[in-house]
Amino acid sequence: MGRAGKINRRGFLIGSAAIVGGGIAFGVYLAHRSIENPLLGTLEPGDATFNPWVIVRASGITLITPHVDLGQGAVSMQALLIAEEMDLDAGQFDTSFGIPAQAYYNTAVGDDVVPFLSTNHGAAAEAARATLRGAFKVIHLQITGGSSAVPDSYEKLRAAGAVARETLKAAAAAQTGIDVARLTTKSAAVILPDGRGLPYTDLAAGAAGLEPVRDVRLRDPAEWRLIGKPNKRLDIVSKSTGTQDYGIDVSVDGMLYGTLRCNPRKSGAPIHVDTTAARAMRGVHSIVPVSGGFAVLADNTWRAFRAADEIKCDWGPAPFPAEQSDHWAAVAAAFDDPLRTIRWRNQGDVSAHLAGPRDVLRAEYRAPYVAHQPMEPLSATIKVGENRVDIWISHQVPGFAVATVAKAVGVDVGAVHIHNQYAGGSFGHRFELEFVMRAAEAAAQVRGTAVKITLSREEDFMQDHPRHISMARGQGSVSGGRVEALDLGIAAPSVTQSLTGRFVMRVPGPDKEIVAGAWNMPYDLPHLRVRAHRVRELAPISYWRSVGASTAGFFAESFLDELIHAAGADPMEERLRLCNDDVARKVLEAVAEMSAWGGDAGPNRGRGVALVRSFGVPVAQVIDVTMTDAGLKIDTVFVAADVGRVVDPVNFENQVQGGVIWGLGHAINSQITYSDGMAEQSNYHAAEGMRLYQTPRIVVRGLENADVIRGIGEPPVPPAAPALANAIFAATGKRLREMPFDAHLDFY
Repeated sequence: MGRAGKINRRGFLIGSAAIVGGGIAFGVYLAHRSIENPLLGTLEPGDATFNPWVIVRASGITLITPHVDLGQGAVSMQALLIAEEMDLDAGQFDTSFGIPAQAYYNTAVGDDVVPFLSTNHGAAAEAARATLRGAFKVIHLQITGGSSAVPDSYEKLRAAGAVARETLKAAAAAQTGIDVARLTTKSAAVILPDGRGLPYTDLAAGAAGLEPVRDVRLRDPAEWRLIGKPNKRLDIVSKSTGTQDYGIDVSVDGMLYGTLRCNPRKSGAPIHVDTTAARAMRGVHSIVPVSGGFAVLADNTWRAFRAADEIKCDWGPAPFPAEQSDHWAAVAAAFDDPLRTIRWRNQGDVSAHLAGPRDVLRAEYRAPYVAHQPMEPLSATIKVGENRVDIWISHQVPGFAVATVAKAVGVDVGAVHIHNQYAGGSFGHRFELEFVMRAAEAAAQVRGTAVKITLSREEDFMQDHPRHISMARGQGSVSGGRVEALDLGIAAPSVTQSLTGRFVMRVPGPDKEIVAGAWNMPYDLPHLRVRAHRVRELAPISYWRSVGASTAGFFAESFLDELIHAAGADPMEERLRLCNDDVARKVLEAVAEMSAWGGDAGPNRGRGVALVRSFGVPVAQVIDVTMTDAGLKIDTVFVAADVGRVVDPVNFENQVQGGVIWGLGHAINSQITYSDGMAEQSNYHAAEGMRLYQTPRIVVRGLENADVIRGIGEPPVPPAAPALANAIFAATGKRLREMPFDAHLDFY
């Protein structure tokens, strides 16, 4: 990597150390300080806790699953890891999200944030990762996102279960006088040599007086009953029967129902307001000011929605370009700003090579803003009491939600109590804090009464901070039937700067998300360069499922496919030849075998392949399509991915299938465009995603060759768009270089 990259890596490390607080020495001290068990203050006499994840009472067993469940099965996964070592069966325990605490800081989310390849385990890379882990521990960063729930939980939750198991065995030994070495466990009980079982719940009082056993052995994979086996998710019955409660379902006695009406030109101020008609409507309790707009409080949500529609207001201008064309112009201008350019990958001498006497292929790609649009719109229920504030919400960073409410209401953080809830989807939407702040501001104006704020679908779209806009320019050359040079420049605003600036502070250092999925492509070319051109801030943006890889992966794999076609090579064989990573190569080989790659697909048919590594996970997809009289039909998607260890093959398959559908649907027909400073798309009719009848057969294979445990929530998304675009070219001869694809092609 060139000098610019080295300077920014150093800046990143220094900035990360500063985040720890007070400099490196102070940071090291705090990062190594022991963590208190937050459950100790919640116990009644006779209750036992051995670590922050397990409580055993005479009345039952509770497992703390601090990663919020956004529909990805996080609760079941966390419980499964504890239950494996603790010898628990389904139905023998309850789960709880717990309360925000330092003990639940995320040990894995920073591993992919550092500006090093995920395959780089050198001293500098590991030092950067260790620095971030220490920083996250000090600031209590309990976070669900970045496909980090499994890698964060995999070892420590198994250890938590093993500690509980061995301590309960010690309690049984103390009660019976039988040597602990002669005791075993099964189905939430300690088994005595004569076969009798002492239920864990009967041992709780005795275990409560013991020091937890720390010297434990984690079970060998050959002994596993749950990990790696098909499991039924804990929420499958409730979600299948419509009885699962989400954040939007919270009900508190005597509460008011409300909604928000805020400036559709995000961050602008309201002016010339007339709420007369809205206040006079049936059921309206009050209309109160909040940051950037108003909260309408009523006796039910529908009446609040109707009243909000009747608020007459002239809204101030947006602090970003009003028209979509100006956004694209700003992105294009970034290519000519050397001070905002970072070289992330540099092999050979691209400039000299492409300046020589040879044919150079050039192409430009675009990816639009895209909304998060989960099925459950944003909501929060807040009650501001005299000395206590309670919030019921679904949030990916609960500690930040608590801090936001405390600041909005004007109380100490310790007075705010969060009750995190299941979420009906997020895709990054529930990282945001503005709606939490506004709900708290509304609740503070009716103290003593709980307020449930629910955004209408239209307001949810309008106030969303979408996926970043992005553009790429590629140039390259081929020779002798091979790709020999690839130069890719990607321009986008920094999602990390935009998001963290709204959270607490702007995180220093470069933003790898601009080029994620491209700079880390697992290929070795004689001449390869990937540069990030950071666009000056436009509309506020946020993390979106797979973040930068959802755009940069599309650019990289599409342009590589163009070069392979120009070389006259086979798209699969040339990728296999170029692939310089054994784990990624095995993924490609697997998807080639699954799809029986090779041969003529037939008339009006085509297939495309793409390989993108994101969040450390290589995912390859082959997509088969057919051009019909009714439009292009996606027939089958073959997917192979390697996460090191598949914790639950059923959930793994579901996550991969969902990611493919998400990636395809948004590539086909979803975008956010701005006019007069406002998003033009206001509901699902303008951003449909993939319909059920359009959904292809999706065949999944999980590999376990990697030596690092990874998550699978986001990595299936990035290869979907380029694999589809490449398949469309194979079927029609038409290259689609801009999403959404339905602007250029009809779909079945």
